[in-house]
Amino acid sequence: MSNRPDLVAHAVPVVVTRPLQQAQPFASRVEALGRRAEIFPLLVIEPVADATELQAALARLDQFALVVFVSPNAIDAAFRFIPAWPGGLPIGIVGEGSRVALRAHGVDEGNARIFAPQGEGKMDSEELLKTLPLAQLRGKRALIVRGQSGRDFLSDALQEQGVAVEHVTAYRRLAPPLDERNRARLLALADDGADWVVTSSEALRNLLEMTRLAGGDDRVVKLQRQRIFVSHHRIAQVAQSLGFCAVTLTGSGDERLLAALQSCP
Repeated sequence: MSNRPDLVAHAVPVVVTRPLQQAQPFASRVEALGRRAEIFPLLVIEPVADATELQAALARLDQFALVVFVSPNAIDAAFRFIPAWPGGLPIGIVGEGSRVALRAHGVDEGNARIFAPQGEGKMDSEELLKTLPLAQLRGKRALIVRGQSGRDFLSDALQEQGVAVEHVTAYRRLAPPLDERNRARLLALADDGADWVVTSSEALRNLLEMTRLAGGDDRVVKLQRQRIFVSHHRIAQVAQSLGFCAVTLTGSGDERLLAALQSCP
């Protein structure tokens, strides 16, 4: 808990909406700022029901010149089947959270070549593409490890550059169940007010739909007036299209999200 109860007592809670696997570390950092954190996942991450295809693809890592992990969840799911990362096989990632996840599995710049966006505050496939050695990849194969669906930008762009691309599904993203406990918590947050940290467009859509199911349009309107902190311009655009009127775009990375929360107590 925070050692600054004066701030916690007067501020609205900060709702951490990440999947449960990634929520607690960020919630702890929020409380270190003197804010009360509420963990309310808007996505549930589950392994694929049948990992045969995933295991088969990971058993052929020596056939690829690049492996892209689209998220920390993709890394965690894949490394269940990777005893040690092959030396010399480059990795592509699109966020700082993925770098942390790789490090947790013993992979960093000391033992792997890691490509990541270099743009200040912008972490996405478009920025990752700018860092990749496309001339060296031409005529070779790349593997993209992702959830059950995903954007095709990177895949299309690599193929246009003469890179053969394979995809493999490592995990599933599901909306959380709207059981009685979640319904009561969601209505309380809508009624009492909160600051929401949302790092996924899909999670944002789940939030709106869950609120509508739990409390109808009146609760949706209350929610739309609350502050939403988002890490990417695409999520900000979705938030505005869904009627949220207090959207703060922080840029990618926990440090920027925390700085924005600290500046808006």
